[in-house]
Amino acid sequence: MRFLEIIIPVLLTLYLGWSHPRPGWVRLLPALALIVTLAHFAFEGYRWQMVPLYVLTSLLAISALMKIFGAGDWKALASYLTLSLVALATALPILLPIPRIPAPSGPFQVGTRIFEMVDESRREIYSGKDEARRYMIQVWYPAVVKADDVRAPWMENAEIFAPAIATYIDLPSFFLDHLALVNIPAYKDADVLVTDEKFPVILFSHGWNGFNAQNAGQALELASRGFIVVGMQHTYGAVITVFPDGTVAPNNPDALPDDRNDPNYEEVARVLVGQWAGDMSHTLDFILSGEGGNPFAQSVDPARVGAYGHSTGGGAAVQFCGVDLRCVSVLGMDPFMRPVSAEVIESGLSQPSFFMFSQGWADDTESKSNALFRKFNPQNENNFGVISIEGTKHYDFSDLPLLSPIAPQLGLKGPLRGERVVEIVNAYLLDFFELTLRGGESALFEGGFDDFEEVSVFE
Repeated sequence: MRFLEIIIPVLLTLYLGWSHPRPGWVRLLPALALIVTLAHFAFEGYRWQMVPLYVLTSLLAISALMKIFGAGDWKALASYLTLSLVALATALPILLPIPRIPAPSGPFQVGTRIFEMVDESRREIYSGKDEARRYMIQVWYPAVVKADDVRAPWMENAEIFAPAIATYIDLPSFFLDHLALVNIPAYKDADVLVTDEKFPVILFSHGWNGFNAQNAGQALELASRGFIVVGMQHTYGAVITVFPDGTVAPNNPDALPDDRNDPNYEEVARVLVGQWAGDMSHTLDFILSGEGGNPFAQSVDPARVGAYGHSTGGGAAVQFCGVDLRCVSVLGMDPFMRPVSAEVIESGLSQPSFFMFSQGWADDTESKSNALFRKFNPQNENNFGVISIEGTKHYDFSDLPLLSPIAPQLGLKGPLRGERVVEIVNAYLLDFFELTLRGGESALFEGGFDDFEEVSVFE
């Protein structure tokens, strides 16, 4: 809960818990709580999880003021306004808090920018129109932050994204409206830092029904350590895409069949991931070119390009590195291999590769994706290993577990504490790209992956 959100139930609890007779100043506490509520509206912003507290505050303030001025005594109402009700009303905003994206630990401040991309060389295959491929990207980068720069939101157009995400994870459409209140420790459109040493670039591909900022915490950490990170928003495969002109492109369910036993599944899925890998190559062209308003060309090293992805995006990262040799290294998180082309699966990758599996995916030993991975992985020429993380599920690799302390009960993560998951995933993510893109050293990749007790080698 935010500061003023905490003050409101504290004032109400003090008022209700004070034994009779209450001193005059105590009887004014509900009115003070109402004033704090109005300040909360102005400075922190309304959210629906606080509605029970708003109602209790209003009723208690009215009741207390009526008693002070002798206008009546709401004894029946007062019997219901107990400490237990305050506790229940307070529980909702605690269980569904404003998520906090952790501040990154690196030496650089971070900026972020969003770009609309149009690839005239490719046609859109999911819109039903004869038009060029159009998608969005978000870039996180080392920045020069000025006094008038403002913090960036976790997601642009959250009023459109939040209902789409909530619906996809089987929650009421209004359930995540408070995501519009989330700012991240990065500055919107800040100047790009230019140094003598150019920065490596890392492309990130989200999963099916994901979005470009779903792994913003990882992007921030990487950017603070001197990487330029580019998150894809794969139109019609993302949960929803919003363009600057107001056009909204929803997920197209026909792009990836629900029935994974469909005999045409691989064929349809490979078309999708081919489109996503094309987005990554086109984005890399843009980042390196210095054209179209791109401010990164002077700061990025074209010889140090990495890629990583989650789920279907993990498959897209593999496919991208299999067909675009500008890719120097690749990391996959629960990589979904069924959309990867047969050529890449059979030949493997020449670049350094590393893969992380959640326990939920690792335990699904009979999945077709895992069978393809076991066929693909031995072909990789420079394999840095494959691990699984005990106590995790598929979405543990994203920011979504930060939505609530009851995320495990909502099915958004495994039982392993979220902070521990972030510590483990970020450690391997950072060290892998430091090793492969900067030639650094890492004890994590020496020996048998025994630095964390939750980590084991994926067989």
